[in-house]
Amino acid sequence: MSAAKTVKITESDKQVIQPHKKALLSRLSRVEGQVRGVTTMVESDRYCVDILTQIAAIRSALDAVALRLLEDHAKHCVSNAVRQGDDSAINELMTLVKRFTR
Repeated sequence: MSAAKTVKITESDKQVIQPHKKALLSRLSRVEGQVRGVTTMVESDRYCVDILTQIAAIRSALDAVALRLLEDHAKHCVSNAVRQGDDSAINELMTLVKRFTR
């Protein structure tokens, strides 16, 4: 078994109003339910392929949430920052894009 990869999580003190908050929270609630379902599947010794299929669905749902957030970030946060002369927001956006394309 390989060691788990440690990911450093940094938080910004910036806050924004999420334009699609209700839809994001709804989707995340469904993902949370799917994860609980996978836990139950593992506890119940379900067939590996069935579990892996559910995990793929969870990853897809999380990717959709991330893409929505990334799009909103580009359209609102980044564009506002650039209009105010803060080009560092472009570097931040590119770092995010690279993180999601690995």
